[in-house]
Amino acid sequence: MHANRHIPQPPHSAGEPYKGLRPRIDPSQMPSPIDMIESDKEKWEGSSFMTLPGNNPPLSTSDFTAFDQGNSSPKHVRVSTWNLPSSSHLAKECDIPLTAVFQPFADLDPREEPIPVVDCGDSGPPRCKECRGYINPWCACTAGGWKWKCNLCGHETQVSPDYFCNLDANLMRIDLPNRPELNKGTVDFVVSGKEYWAPPPLPKMNSSYFSIDPPSSQAREPKSLNFFFAFDVSLEAIRSGFLKAACDVLRDMLYGGTSLDGTLSEPSFPQGSQLAILTYDTSLHFYDLSPASSLASMIVVSDLEEVFIPLREGLFVDPWKSRTAIEGLLKALPERYLDTVIDNAALGGALLAGLASLAGRGGHIIAFQSVLPAIGPGALEPLHDQASLYGTEKERTMFLPRHQTWRDIAEECSEEGIGVSMFLGMSKPIDIGSIGIVSSTTGGELFFHPRFNPARDQHVLTSQLRRLLTRTTVYNCLLRVRCSNGLRISNYYGNFHEHSVSDLDIGILDSDKAISVHIEHSRKLDAREYAFLQCAVLHTTPDGQRRVRTCNLALEVADLAANVFRYADMDAVVCHLARESMSKLTSRRMAHIREELTDRCSSILLGYRRNCAAATAVSQLIIPEAFRALPVYTLAIMKCKPLKGRNVSADVRNYHAQRILSMSVRATMQHLYPRLLALHDLADDTALPDPTTGQMSFPSLMRDSHTYMEAHGVYLIDNEDLMIFWVGSSVSPQLLLDLFGVDDLLTLDPNIIQLPVLHTRLSAQVRNILTHRYAQRGRTPKMLLVRQNMDGTEIEFSDMLVEDQNNAAMSYLDFLCLIHKQINAVLTNGEQLSGGPSLRGSPW
Repeated sequence: MHANRHIPQPPHSAGEPYKGLRPRIDPSQMPSPIDMIESDKEKWEGSSFMTLPGNNPPLSTSDFTAFDQGNSSPKHVRVSTWNLPSSSHLAKECDIPLTAVFQPFADLDPREEPIPVVDCGDSGPPRCKECRGYINPWCACTAGGWKWKCNLCGHETQVSPDYFCNLDANLMRIDLPNRPELNKGTVDFVVSGKEYWAPPPLPKMNSSYFSIDPPSSQAREPKSLNFFFAFDVSLEAIRSGFLKAACDVLRDMLYGGTSLDGTLSEPSFPQGSQLAILTYDTSLHFYDLSPASSLASMIVVSDLEEVFIPLREGLFVDPWKSRTAIEGLLKALPERYLDTVIDNAALGGALLAGLASLAGRGGHIIAFQSVLPAIGPGALEPLHDQASLYGTEKERTMFLPRHQTWRDIAEECSEEGIGVSMFLGMSKPIDIGSIGIVSSTTGGELFFHPRFNPARDQHVLTSQLRRLLTRTTVYNCLLRVRCSNGLRISNYYGNFHEHSVSDLDIGILDSDKAISVHIEHSRKLDAREYAFLQCAVLHTTPDGQRRVRTCNLALEVADLAANVFRYADMDAVVCHLARESMSKLTSRRMAHIREELTDRCSSILLGYRRNCAAATAVSQLIIPEAFRALPVYTLAIMKCKPLKGRNVSADVRNYHAQRILSMSVRATMQHLYPRLLALHDLADDTALPDPTTGQMSFPSLMRDSHTYMEAHGVYLIDNEDLMIFWVGSSVSPQLLLDLFGVDDLLTLDPNIIQLPVLHTRLSAQVRNILTHRYAQRGRTPKMLLVRQNMDGTEIEFSDMLVEDQNNAAMSYLDFLCLIHKQINAVLTNGEQLSGGPSLRGSPW
């Protein structure tokens, strides 16, 4: 690369300059997140990580395999430090938030062992009589094998006669090799007893829907997962093509279809599951899909204030047995409502219909909505004065539901074991702050398609629905995290309904979702012993079996701050800071949250400076190895769409806030600091199969800044939601021809939705890179193509370059200077980090 050819930052990237005298920091010495990521990949890709305590795990962004030795894989649980501080005093000195992020159903590498399934018979898995923890590899056998000592509370519990086994000379069970629950950190226990069935919700004074049956007081018997599809058939859904696209995509999921490149796709609907279909505008339209009839008959319910289910038989059907009726209905729906003039759709009524249909068993509601629900339960008025709320105390109201009905529906669905996912294809604001709470509380997901265009968005919609139906998903979930003596859980972060202080109700939980907890000390820990965490998820599998998935973790305890920092996990800390910031949006102003993030970053670096590098000169900025990239990720959190200072619509803020609250650690890191690739600099053998091994090596990433880019280049940036190809103004015609099939920048179509298949090396390389990423995340993100200084969407690309001065915030260099200034002021003047604007000098 030639320094004189690097391009300047575009003038439309609105950022904030540094205020005051800037401390001297050499830009070439700024810690690089890419150096960390690439060196970790080099170390771990193709290697196995052994999970015994005492090792630093690979970064979440590396593709590694884990060998479960009694501790759960880092793919299932990550903690902010793998050496817990022994006391609350030491934890406060270090100032690293003590947090654990659990992703119980995370996808595994095909080379890894599957999660073992353990059936202990009718009596269920052995559990501690005191704390009700589950037996695991860190429990000890006592009394000749007749008792086991709980690693969480220390209580000794009698084993049942059918679980008893003699001990060997090392006081280990003779059958230990044949007991996965005593060897593996992550296991699934089969629980067939009625005491493990999902309990009924507490009776309510007023039911939100009408039913001729009295509310059940019996536990819910495990059954296969049923789906309830609800389609908005209002004028906007017809006009935009959203209804037709949704019907076509569902038909392909049920019976297979043809993808964009002409290949045939397999059916993706879970075997053994049933489905119901509802359409709605200002009334609800139910369909009898009985196999006996080839035509679906419609029953209309006009009363939205007292929703009821008008049929029992034929509502939920096997899609293969009723294929003729379902295919005919999905083909007919877009034409049936072609002349509609109704411009409203009662989403609240549709969700209550789904709740009434699935009550007493649980399931998954999938709704397709195009307009603001201004009629029926939870009717909402358009919000016209969004811009006037920014910077005021009313700012937080944008993140709260404007009608209590939405919160009530969310809690009822969650208690009934029902998850709600929504596909939103609207042209006007739809108030995700209100309707989105239903998805976030029940463990569902939002899919956001503003100004839906079938030609551009239908293949993304297809990919999203396929991922939704095919990924590992369980329902009727109850989650609890237990700690060993001396620790307690103070807070939970994620998408769930907090059933009690210790239990979380989650309608559905899938392989892409994570829950995090904040941990506090209740007394001093012994540094000679391990500390333990156990996450247990009681759930029903899609085929109707009740199970408990347990994730166990043993952690070393440290008396020295140096060990706490040495074994710190920046990925878990960044994920916690992002989630904590999103959860504060409903109670704090965004400007205050951004200030607190700056303080949190400074306090962690100050904790290291005071405890591990006190002898160094005050004028030096000292950053610990484990937190080398913490400042740039902290800045990235401030620049993410929910928190950024520039005007962003409330819908966009709410959508991204909900996503970040439930994302896995890996997805969070790659969303905050997008992956940037220089496609014009690919080596000849990169992203092509090795002739001898068949393996592919993928190119190194580059830093997110215009400083490292060139005008003759083509770049790809990817933040998990959006993928953008950036084409420089001086790009060579041959490069364009090899990648896009045209040789002139002016004839390059900025509206392409996928790369053309060309018989060139560069085309094959880039398509292999994209295929690899699709396989990793299981779905296709939206794709944009922007030409330098020609396309308005270039602003989206520029905003992803988080090291630059943009998003109404500082550049990475200026932010490092601010952090340095804060720490310097504390060390020299004894000031507090949260000393107010005069110390912070912050432009937020």
